Amino acid sequence: HLYEAAVAHYAATGKSTLLNIATKNADLLVQDFGPGKLEFGPGHQIVEMALVRLYHATGKKEYLNLAKYFLDIRGPGGEAYSQAHEKVVHQKEPVGHAVRATYMYSAMADIASLYSDTTYKNALRTIWDDLVNKKTYVTGGIGSGGGNEGFDAAYDLPNMSAYCETCASAGNIFWNKRMFLLEGDARYYDVLEKTLYNAFLSGVSHSGDRFFYPNVLESMGQHKRSAWFGCACCPPNVARLLPSLPGYIYAQQGTDVFVNLFMSNTAVLPLGKDSLRIQQETAYPWDGRVKMYISPPKAEKFALKIRIPAWARGSVLPGELYHFSDSLAPEFKLTINNAPATYHMNNGYAVLLRKWTKGDVVELYLPMLPRVVEANNNVKADRNKFAVQQGPIVYAAEWPDARDGKVLNLIFSKHQPLQSRFDSTFYGGASRIQASARAAVATKDGGISFQSEQRLWLTPYYLWNNRGPGEMMVWLPYTESSIRPLPFPSIASTSRISWQVTPSAPQSINDQLMPTSANDHQFPFSHWWPLSDTTVWVECNFGKSLQASQTKVYWFDDGPFGGCRIPEKWEVRYKKGNTWVPVKNLNAYQVTKDAWNEMQFTPVNTSALRLYVQLPEKFSAGIHEWVVEE
Repeated sequence: HLYEAAVAHYAATGKSTLLNIATKNADLLVQDFGPGKLEFGPGHQIVEMALVRLYHATGKKEYLNLAKYFLDIRGPGGEAYSQAHEKVVHQKEPVGHAVRATYMYSAMADIASLYSDTTYKNALRTIWDDLVNKKTYVTGGIGSGGGNEGFDAAYDLPNMSAYCETCASAGNIFWNKRMFLLEGDARYYDVLEKTLYNAFLSGVSHSGDRFFYPNVLESMGQHKRSAWFGCACCPPNVARLLPSLPGYIYAQQGTDVFVNLFMSNTAVLPLGKDSLRIQQETAYPWDGRVKMYISPPKAEKFALKIRIPAWARGSVLPGELYHFSDSLAPEFKLTINNAPATYHMNNGYAVLLRKWTKGDVVELYLPMLPRVVEANNNVKADRNKFAVQQGPIVYAAEWPDARDGKVLNLIFSKHQPLQSRFDSTFYGGASRIQASARAAVATKDGGISFQSEQRLWLTPYYLWNNRGPGEMMVWLPYTESSIRPLPFPSIASTSRISWQVTPSAPQSINDQLMPTSANDHQFPFSHWWPLSDTTVWVECNFGKSLQASQTKVYWFDDGPFGGCRIPEKWEVRYKKGNTWVPVKNLNAYQVTKDAWNEMQFTPVNTSALRLYVQLPEKFSAGIHEWVVEE
């Protein structure tokens, strides 16, 4: 990061003061690492990218050689977490920590280009193909697992527990830009754009001073942006990427000029011995009209290559992970000086090859229509659900727009008309999409009742949580099998919960969201980590006297790597006057992992129960759900 900052400072100011400090440090690395010296690579692959940047700034090839050495020394036999399980050129899928991975792939792309190394290039293509076909969220986010902050199995893309670290999105953008520079294919910018406008941009609040570390696709309200983090990588990554966006808009290869992103701007590019001036005017991504003024100093022939986004060519993203479910076949349009343009398509680009003169105007029209997106059926979390996308923007249902402030129990019609409207007052201006839904509520007998239809506005995903924490979901259920009805109230769910020692996510203990295993992360759970070797209690206050006779608990246990295990023992007591009396249990207390721990007791009339939990000697413990029954 020092090297990256030094190169950026040098490029911006022309001053070498910080660059001199960075090169002193890099010279020390060259002195100490390499064959016959210290023969191992870093645990977090960021220095490889930075050494390449330092090489470009200084011309010192020993920096470039060291970057390649750090890559080649990895694997086999190391940890998959840090991508050292195999030689980098033998790796075939993204594994381990997502940020480490994308930084490494970015450096590999640099090396593949500078060394013309086909083994690096082939490995990167294989890894990239696996990622976009099996492990990428519809928002462009990557890294589904919170345990390793990285990649899980193919198609394992849970929504509420999605990790999608903001830094991983930044790394994905870095990598895809380099893959484009390596191959000149628009598909890399299709991924880059989707990530930029969704998974990455959601990482920062509209006010610019609150940040997400993970970027989930579903929330019960337990998520909110923070001012800072103890591990403070995400805010600086936002701060370094956003100002660098001008360098992502255009690219050149010889006299060919690529237009990759659509943003109002004025750019001056070298063209042979002259300079080419390009000015863009657009309200993209809310409006699909892009006007480009092409101004060479004199009439000159060259190719202008304009990226036609995948979503405007019928694909949600490259690969087969997502598809549009409607039968729409919208077409983009291109004109030059108000006349239909002559062009041919190549690698996702509309190629306009002609002699350009000052004052030529190119206009691109991209069809901005709300589209229904479905996931590959292998993605279990998204079956019988759809997402909504307009242009590159993915949308979400959010609590302030729903009738009762709840969206997780809504069911939508997949075939309903979706209406888009630009709202200039909504966080600086944004298009919102109106849809219809019905709320599903569980009945006492286990059935489902549906409330009357309601209209609600869907919000651009990147703007969610700016109006405060609450329910949100990107994937909208359209069948009864995929909805989550509002549970019928239970004794525990209607009670006031209090704690001797407040755990994480205290509201989750009685939210009626039932786990499938002790280490289930799809819903919120409570734990007392790092507390251990002590007894803690949690109280369920009914607010009135009633009869209780049985209870059950599902313990949280994230072994073998986490800090929580099932407790040593537990006990239930009931409130009698001002004292707490143990219930007379009718069966033995169970302490079982991955199962409900049920206990019946002699009926008691009481206004509250307490659960006493003995934490293990060297670990903490936690609770997914506590149920109380009459």
